[in-house]
Amino acid sequence: MVSLVSVIGLNKIGLVQPHDDISKLIVDAAKAEEIELSDFDVVVVSQKIISKSEGQLVDILTLKPSNRAKSIAKRTKKDPRVIELILRDSKEVMKADREALVVRRKDGLICLNAGVDKSNVDGDTVYALLPKNPDKSAVKIKNGIEGLTGKEVAVIVADTYSRPHRVGQVEFTIGLAGLEPIIDYRGRKDLFGYQLHYKYVGFADEIAAAAELVMGQGVERTPVAIIRGLSRMKRASGTGLSKKLLLGKKRDIFHSS
Repeated sequence: MVSLVSVIGLNKIGLVQPHDDISKLIVDAAKAEEIELSDFDVVVVSQKIISKSEGQLVDILTLKPSNRAKSIAKRTKKDPRVIELILRDSKEVMKADREALVVRRKDGLICLNAGVDKSNVDGDTVYALLPKNPDKSAVKIKNGIEGLTGKEVAVIVADTYSRPHRVGQVEFTIGLAGLEPIIDYRGRKDLFGYQLHYKYVGFADEIAAAAELVMGQGVERTPVAIIRGLSRMKRASGTGLSKKLLLGKKRDIFHSS
């Protein structure tokens, strides 16, 4: 039996504005591109269009940097107003120098610059923050799509992150609705009867990374991808599902206490 997974990009979303209905934009774009959403589809959405729709845009000209922001700006050679914006979403600064500013966000996510980003944002001094609650955003989009189509889908909110000890960036899941993010193979047997002990697959991150193959990072204008044919997909309900992908300090062997 042949297993086939499809990755379908939607490139007729258009430029998203504050208060736009992301669910409707996705459904309308799918119709315009003659793509019919199906049960068990996973809709991967770039966090940037969600941030724009939720008004998570800040003009740094409106910010007054704190003394801490000014101090970190000297070390990192970044604009102190950008540092102030980063600190407002950060719980802990883990590394701050010219190479990188790595923080633990208030939601537990460890990333560069707290996810504050300038790419694909109009205005020289305007920056985008991550959605306030990516899991809630995913649930809202999921409910909206299902209400418009009658199809049961899952939604992943994706963002681009660097990987420790690896060159290059990939898409990670930062928000999730409708599917289990982890596939736990522990206790199962492999082809030769060996019992698996450590296979704990970040399924949602695999999906997000696959979506980037059509979404791109620059001028592609494809902020949404539909992933179809995932036989290993397991449905899940509730909010906060993406938190299952976070290690936390106790399990992070690279965290210095």
